Amino acid sequence: MGKLIKYFREIDLDCLSEVGGKNASLGEMYQKLSPKGIAVPDGFATTSEAYWYFIKENHLQEQIAELLSELDHKTYSNLSFIGKQIRTTILSVGIPSMLEKEIRDGYDYLTQKYGADVSFAVRSSATAEDLPEASFAGQQESYLNVKGYEALTDACQKCYASLYTDRAIKYREDNGFAHDQVALSVGVQLMVRADKSASGVNFTLDPDSGFQELVLVSGAWGLGENIVQGTINPDEFYVFKPSLKKGKQPIISRKLGSKAKTMVYAKGGNGTVNLSTPPEKREQFVLSDAEVITLAQWSVQIEEHYGRPMDIEWAKDGVNGKLFIVQARPETVFSRDKHLKITTYKLKQKGKELCRGIGLGDKIAAGKAKILHSPAEIDKLQEGEILVTSKTNPDWDPILKKAAGIITDQGGRTSHAAIVAREVGAVAVVGSGNATQVIREGQQVTISCAEGETGVIYEGKLEWEEHETLIDDIELPQTQAMMILGDPDQAFRLSFYPNHGIGLMRLEFIINNAIQIHPMALIQFDKVRDPKVREKIEKLTHHYPDKAEYFVRRLAEAVAVIAAAFSPKDVIVRMSDFKSNEYANLIGGQYFEQQETNPMLGFRGASRYYHPNYQPGFELECQALKMVRENMGLENVKVMIPFCRSLEEAEKVIAVMESQGLKRGEFGLELYMMTEIPSNVILAEEFAHYFDGFSIGSNDLTQLTLGIDRDSDLLSGMFSASDPAVKKMISMVITSAHKTKTKIGLCGQAPSDDPTFAQFLVDAGIHSISFNPDALINGVKNMLEAEKKHKR
Repeated sequence: MGKLIKYFREIDLDCLSEVGGKNASLGEMYQKLSPKGIAVPDGFATTSEAYWYFIKENHLQEQIAELLSELDHKTYSNLSFIGKQIRTTILSVGIPSMLEKEIRDGYDYLTQKYGADVSFAVRSSATAEDLPEASFAGQQESYLNVKGYEALTDACQKCYASLYTDRAIKYREDNGFAHDQVALSVGVQLMVRADKSASGVNFTLDPDSGFQELVLVSGAWGLGENIVQGTINPDEFYVFKPSLKKGKQPIISRKLGSKAKTMVYAKGGNGTVNLSTPPEKREQFVLSDAEVITLAQWSVQIEEHYGRPMDIEWAKDGVNGKLFIVQARPETVFSRDKHLKITTYKLKQKGKELCRGIGLGDKIAAGKAKILHSPAEIDKLQEGEILVTSKTNPDWDPILKKAAGIITDQGGRTSHAAIVAREVGAVAVVGSGNATQVIREGQQVTISCAEGETGVIYEGKLEWEEHETLIDDIELPQTQAMMILGDPDQAFRLSFYPNHGIGLMRLEFIINNAIQIHPMALIQFDKVRDPKVREKIEKLTHHYPDKAEYFVRRLAEAVAVIAAAFSPKDVIVRMSDFKSNEYANLIGGQYFEQQETNPMLGFRGASRYYHPNYQPGFELECQALKMVRENMGLENVKVMIPFCRSLEEAEKVIAVMESQGLKRGEFGLELYMMTEIPSNVILAEEFAHYFDGFSIGSNDLTQLTLGIDRDSDLLSGMFSASDPAVKKMISMVITSAHKTKTKIGLCGQAPSDDPTFAQFLVDAGIHSISFNPDALINGVKNMLEAEKKHKR
């Protein structure tokens, strides 16, 4: 007989067939990564040999086979009954003495090492000896806070019984595994006292898009089951790997989760209990920046060791304050996805919004809502229906593949529902808060996850369109094809589109959505007199040391997400170009903006940046971009000034930027200017002394060349960038840019809608054209065709 238990120090990935994937990975990390400084709690595992010994000594094989022979293989109507009978049979026998002695030896070793009062995490790790690469993750049970030898042997036997949970039986049936060829190893590991602190899950890529230059660190108070099971919305931190490796500040995004529940040890015994998190702890991040960075560094080391993206669980001990890695497994979704296709989804109409949450899948689906409260109701969900429930756990797995979409009240990006949705390619909205209350049983609903990070559930069955393109089939033109982007939530997904970078990133979108507050209302808060407005501002900013810091940090992180997604390609960031009426609509904005008769031609762009009424706000924008470029190391960010009317304005704005540490040429900083005013065209050679690049804003240039209000319905038929006068202006500025060796591009829809306009730009010698994401593919085709004709 082989060994019945193996200690982590004896286990590595070569032991997969003996101890299963989960335990083999724990041993591999303990043995090979602990010496490199990654803290992994010690433990041992019972082997597959021990499982077969247990089965043989108790004459269980025949009994199990007889019960399985009665299973209904067509509809699985008696799955619950058969599963329960097998589990009861396994739990009714004793553990053979030889196995009991070895488990006792392992228990004594761990209590001598860590103290008699410790508790253990006892986890199942299934394996098929002839199929060592098979994954049975999530099909069996785990038991936390197991104290004492008797409780440990009881938990081990429950793990053996869990090889025949309903979901595990169905999984093997679906995947063609013979039940009598699958064994079970039990991992026994020191329990980290996360009940007194926090725990979480890390991915070494973005689990929504597959973007691999990130580590996503998520965390919540208490034991980690709440995150895995989707019971709570956790804190989330995005860490950019290149900045981490360069020793820069690598955290490019922080999102505070609600963390409504905290799982802790049950009082006076084994097991756990879920408590409501106190309000003050919900409002705190569970990790410091230094701890996030440590976990990210460990995660990168683990990924490099395994040579593939990883899904990692961590825990922080509330007694000694130390961080530990408690599990690691290969990430299973994007390791298979080669991103060969771009399928874009777009709603043709929008209906009444019912609720919203975290959107997964970048798709749209519609169907009849089926509200279920338990996986025992599996028979109620019909193929193609939308599953609506409070939360899911692995017991739901057999049912989820049938659903056209999944909507949950609870859960975050790394919850069970989110992970399964990605694996099965389903459309899902998790963490909606109230879907089970606002959606009616049998109601037709449409789930849209095609509008960024937020998923929206609409009433009724709406129409949408789908367009599929193979990425490998798309050749990029010599003229740079860039994107227009203002939404950080879409950045990682869009980075896979064929592109040469971001030609226009609008700060207005971020200020409107991520910040919401007028910058001057943060700087001169005393001038905001309305109590309700003051309360709104206080609520949004209270996590930050001061109100100005709120603006700088929020803006910096949003810009950093887009810059990271497209690094090392250029990301050209246009400083804020709200009109005065748009600024006034920001929270507190009415106290700092004057009413203008024609805001389009008023106090906008460069003129604001050096004016006393707004210069302090512009300085906050500068500080945010300095943070992105220098602290975070994202030097691919370039800065663009809009609506710069004169050379004098260019000088004044550049002086303000220099005073804030944004000096042209330092750390490779390039300055661009929007070319959208006739004066920009006429004096292009002079403006080239101040700027490294020009970007033609075709809408404003058309408006000001033809004297047509771009918002006028009456004159809309005359408004065209293809007008000979406008094209003459564009040709003139391209010629001047070539003369001064200044980069020049154009941002706009026309080159994707009109092949002749794309031909005009290519023939004129434009360096780049920037498109909205939904117009990019068509724009690239027009550019390629134009280049072919130009060569002829």
